[in-house]
Amino acid sequence: MARYYDVHPENPQRRSITQVVDLVREGGLIAYPTDSCFALGCQLGNKEGLDRIRTIRHLDDRHHFTLVCADFAQLGQFVHVSNAVFRAVKASTPGSYTFILPATKEVPRRLLHPKKKTVGVRIPEHATTQALLAELGEPMLSSTLLLPDHSEPMTQGWQIKEELDHLVDAVIDSGDCGVEPTTVVDLSGDEPEIIRAGAGDPSRFAA
Repeated sequence: MARYYDVHPENPQRRSITQVVDLVREGGLIAYPTDSCFALGCQLGNKEGLDRIRTIRHLDDRHHFTLVCADFAQLGQFVHVSNAVFRAVKASTPGSYTFILPATKEVPRRLLHPKKKTVGVRIPEHATTQALLAELGEPMLSSTLLLPDHSEPMTQGWQIKEELDHLVDAVIDSGDCGVEPTTVVDLSGDEPEIIRAGAGDPSRFAA
């Protein structure tokens, strides 16, 4: 059974955050809120956690997983960012965007797109997510909590606990965080490509 944490959306309780991060470090998989919608998350090198996310969401090996980063400095350790891309990403973070970029050697091979060697990165603007990342001290491997038979991501912590009780180790509830996932922008090519229009304004990346 998943542990359930009711966390304040603006001032997350330190004790709860520490307990959740301990679970993540022990190989746990969590459902947690972001500034766009709920996500599934585990530690970067957690192969079993990655496989569990794939199973829950029915994902194939071409799916871009996301490294949720605390800040721009952390993001820069895991992806290659050119000067032009730097300005575009910097101006859009923190916020509801996921950027597809060429990965550095810091990223485990199993997380990369098999042909492009790219990975998703994002910096969320959500107090609970930022508290988790600060305590963890590294990016969290994540994927939007959108189940195969659902048209929209789940938004209620209790509902997620009910549906995924035996599939995740913890559910963090910080209140409603919306149903719109991030806008996904592929910046790995010559021109920005909008892969998914979502919560972030896609027009700033339109050609």
